[in-house]
Amino acid sequence: MSEKKELLTTNRKALTINLDERRYGTFAEIGAGQEVARIFFQAGGAAGTVAKTISAYDMTFSDAIYGKAPRYVSRERLDLMLDHEYQLLHERLAAQRGARTAFFVFADTVATKGYKGTNDAHGWMGILFQPEPDQPPSAAVLHVRMWDKENVLQQEALGIAGTNLIYAAFYYRDDPRRFIESLVDNLGSTRLEVDMLTFSGPAFAHLDNRLMALLLVRHGMTNAVMFGPGGEVVQPWEVLYKKAVLLDRGNFRPVTNLNVDMVTCATAQFVQEPGVKGRDVVVLMEITLNNQLQPTPPELADVLARADLLGALGFTTLVSNYQNYSEYYRMPQYLRRHTREMIGMTLGINNLLEIFNEKYYEHLDGGILESFGRMFRHAVKVYVYPMRQDTYHRHVALGGVTGAGAGANGFGANVLITAKNVRIAENLRNLYAHLLENHFLEAIVGFDPDVLGIVSADIIRLIEAHDPAWEPMVPPAVAAAIKARDLFGHPTSQSAPA
Repeated sequence: MSEKKELLTTNRKALTINLDERRYGTFAEIGAGQEVARIFFQAGGAAGTVAKTISAYDMTFSDAIYGKAPRYVSRERLDLMLDHEYQLLHERLAAQRGARTAFFVFADTVATKGYKGTNDAHGWMGILFQPEPDQPPSAAVLHVRMWDKENVLQQEALGIAGTNLIYAAFYYRDDPRRFIESLVDNLGSTRLEVDMLTFSGPAFAHLDNRLMALLLVRHGMTNAVMFGPGGEVVQPWEVLYKKAVLLDRGNFRPVTNLNVDMVTCATAQFVQEPGVKGRDVVVLMEITLNNQLQPTPPELADVLARADLLGALGFTTLVSNYQNYSEYYRMPQYLRRHTREMIGMTLGINNLLEIFNEKYYEHLDGGILESFGRMFRHAVKVYVYPMRQDTYHRHVALGGVTGAGAGANGFGANVLITAKNVRIAENLRNLYAHLLENHFLEAIVGFDPDVLGIVSADIIRLIEAHDPAWEPMVPPAVAAAIKARDLFGHPTSQSAPA
């Protein structure tokens, strides 16, 4: 029987740290008052922990102390704060008490709800600390969003979250799951979202930042995390701000030549849209951890492998917990948090027929109409990639779709099903016609007919069977990576048949 872990109050966490004679440091907070420092002072015994508190609220004072940064609520500003305050702390106190003291700096730069209530309530917080005296420092940095409606409640949430971060860095750093779950202790994810978390330094050498990011999604701390082409964890707002976005949702196990052709063709059409011309465009490849047709969630190592293959092709990857069919409408809503520019999404015929399956929307009061109403708000367009009839039936046979629309499309095996000739359930045809005629749906053109027969599940079967016929179905860089890393059941050279 596993030991039940006690949920410590915020006051208890702060008091525990205050009574730990090794810990001594600085609290530097910008934007929402000194909420974290206040908790430590109220807990009692703060004289043993707090070397200095500072709130350089005025921009001129802040720049004079920490130097200029592109934005005041940014990762750059937080890093400047942490580095500057730690250097001062070490310079002034190391000789006096360095042998017995593990120094730390906690910093945050935050924008809570303003007087007019129109701004985005979010912020950066981090801790730079020595695990033990005379050891080099390590850092944990996170980005948060506050969902309370009132400014005073957002400030309260910030103080609790900062205390949780400090406590986790000191006492949970060897237990990644508990570290993550503790960040919203005494809060819950409905009040505070943690949408980015990164670690650096020797105290966290055992942690993979990307795996920790996926744990944020799996444990409900956020709905999505993002990886850059190089595999680094990136903050979505910094990637998407003021950019038009084209999103391709897929399994990408592995990414195939068909996937690449689909997004290439959709991008060519997307950049010609009047609302996109002259704008910067970001292409996102999204993998969901919540596939409604898979009985068990995917292994996180497998998800990271897929993200690596997408990164090898230069793509940015978004990993979400949005269900693959019933929650398509939530993706534009998520992206709207970060950009006001046009959003495009790509779909294959198999997925198009699935999202017109009414069973997925029984949880919505407005059913399928509510889903599409949410999806197509504010400049959203879906680009539909064609599919041969025989390929569609192959998807059904492999369990990739439910087959709800298979019988309705009784074309010959090699006839292309497109956005213009696909047969939707009879009671939904007027709805589909409305979306098509008003250009919410657009047929993809210029596609490569030679890749239309590719099905990713067939590639996995061939890999596992040691049959090299799969290699021409994926980009060369993907094939090389699968073989080099023995992904998706690829045999090692020792186990491969002669």
